[in-house]
Amino acid sequence: MEAIVFEQFGGPAVLRLASCEVPQPGPGQVRLRVRAAGLNQLDWKIRNGWLEQVYPTAFPKIPGIEAAGVVDALGPGVTDLAIGDEVLALTDTGSYARYALATAAVRKPAGLDWATAAALPVSGETALRVLGALGVKDGETLLIHGAAGAVGGIAVQLAAALGAVVIGTASPGNHGYLRSLGALPVAYGEGLVERVRALAPQGVDAVFDAAGAGVLADSVALRGGTGARIVTIADPAARELGITFSAGDGTGAAALAEVARRAAAGDLRVEVARVYPLAEAAAAQEQSATGHTRGKLVLEV
Repeated sequence: MEAIVFEQFGGPAVLRLASCEVPQPGPGQVRLRVRAAGLNQLDWKIRNGWLEQVYPTAFPKIPGIEAAGVVDALGPGVTDLAIGDEVLALTDTGSYARYALATAAVRKPAGLDWATAAALPVSGETALRVLGALGVKDGETLLIHGAAGAVGGIAVQLAAALGAVVIGTASPGNHGYLRSLGALPVAYGEGLVERVRALAPQGVDAVFDAAGAGVLADSVALRGGTGARIVTIADPAARELGITFSAGDGTGAAALAEVARRAAAGDLRVEVARVYPLAEAAAAQEQSATGHTRGKLVLEV
């Protein structure tokens, strides 16, 4: 099968299109013929070797942790899906490939196109998981770093639906977008603490760092000097500061079903910024690494 692989850490140039063996499903797994794969910041951070302490890498490595496609093989013990089902999934094997294996897979609602379905698994599962870990409640103030990104945009909407006041960091060009999602936008960079305090003089109750851009110290200051109720999904410096680093374990099928249902019903806006062909995965990761993409980048397989 065709797949994107890398065999050493480095920049986008280490990615190449290769021929790989088709994976075979084990107990509890399905194999899907991938139609679209979502890109995440984790993909290029793992490629660079920056997250080895959290996500150890074995070479050759196929990137990608989410996809949408058609089930074409079932492993032992799978009873809730059938061959031919259209699904979205958190993948157990790399999703930048013609075929991928998944344990957490749910049926794709008919109203979702392939790109939108592929954009949902990581952002939806992550947003639900972190908001749950933070215990965000009605009336509280939540600060989200990287609020215009794929995870941040979903988190803004879910938190606003809970009744929280959401402050989201983003570049000025994305402030109108954040307002449309229900957030109070604020520019990131020098002076962030003062700008957030101007919007929330009573302080913030929780912080969700979806950017991993060195904002944890500012987050601690905004929480009154404590790392409590701060969660990052992208900054490995968390452990040094006593802050929770939240990583998914690939078992979020219930979360996938929930966000897919909401998106299909029109209750959750999913922003797909651009769709690239599989062979242009390096260019897609390069764009992702700029940190200036609003919404999700997707590969068409």
